[in-house]
Amino acid sequence: MKLLKLVPDNTNIKFLRWSNAFYAMSAVLMAASLFLVFTKGLNFGVDFVGGQMIRVTFTQSAAAPVAELRGQVGALGYGEPIIQQFGKPNEISVRMKLPEGSDADASLADAMTRKITATISAAHPDARIDGVDSVSGKVSGELFKTGMQALFAAMVAISIYIWVRFEWQFGVGALFSLVHDVTITLGLFALTQMEFDLNIVAAILTLIGYSLNDTIVVYDRIRENLKKYRRMPMAELLDLSVNETLSRTIVTTVSLLITLMALLFLGPNVIFGFTAAITLGIFVGTYSSVYMAAPILIWLKVTSNSFVQTETDLERQERLAREQS
Repeated sequence: MKLLKLVPDNTNIKFLRWSNAFYAMSAVLMAASLFLVFTKGLNFGVDFVGGQMIRVTFTQSAAAPVAELRGQVGALGYGEPIIQQFGKPNEISVRMKLPEGSDADASLADAMTRKITATISAAHPDARIDGVDSVSGKVSGELFKTGMQALFAAMVAISIYIWVRFEWQFGVGALFSLVHDVTITLGLFALTQMEFDLNIVAAILTLIGYSLNDTIVVYDRIRENLKKYRRMPMAELLDLSVNETLSRTIVTTVSLLITLMALLFLGPNVIFGFTAAITLGIFVGTYSSVYMAAPILIWLKVTSNSFVQTETDLERQERLAREQS
């Protein structure tokens, strides 16, 4: 049986031919993303702005009536509730943002909680209120601060690793690629105003890991080719390296997208933002590995001299034969 090949052998796409145009496009997208983040802002969830979480068990039902509850609680005028399964199918948590003015008057948050619990109990006699947990504005602010510190620390640590593993130019290229990916993802959330909470921070960390993995695969092939083709122009060598890893990149991307698309269109609403962030990250991470991380090596003056090693006579003969061919 003949194997299916998504990328034909000897594929030779001139990726770097359009590198300047794609750099310009990425610069515009990054600037637009930062503009949206600083003007429209992010729609922070309960984790980052504070709120109340009410735990409810429906003692006489096999599953909680989530759709009904979302409409009933949403009609109270406190905003859109976040309702998630909490353990068994008949156990849920209802999360609400703190009402305006609650920082100055704590009774407003208590009044909101009492009204929500009363509405749930009146509409569903078998509903048992198991507890109410509060997240203060101060705690939520600390969560946001530590979440952003985690993102920054992850990117810096990754760049240091690549610096040690390859050369400093590769570390700079990887860091620029990661900043590009995170910035555009934040721009998506600022544009769409999807809720930004700790789940999205986890999604961005996942995106950083995926983008890094894709970048390292390309960088490792570039390093190998720098040793093999010492007289090849850098632009041609980068094109060769990207083409040689293209099949692996496409197979990995398509495999992930099949699962993510199923979650995006068929999955529950509570994970929509998480799935959307990772889906965008797959596209952006793959794009940045090719058009951000690779071309920047030319500007940073990477050459084969950085990878010179002592050659045996046989290795020298093999290298000369390759260069002559």
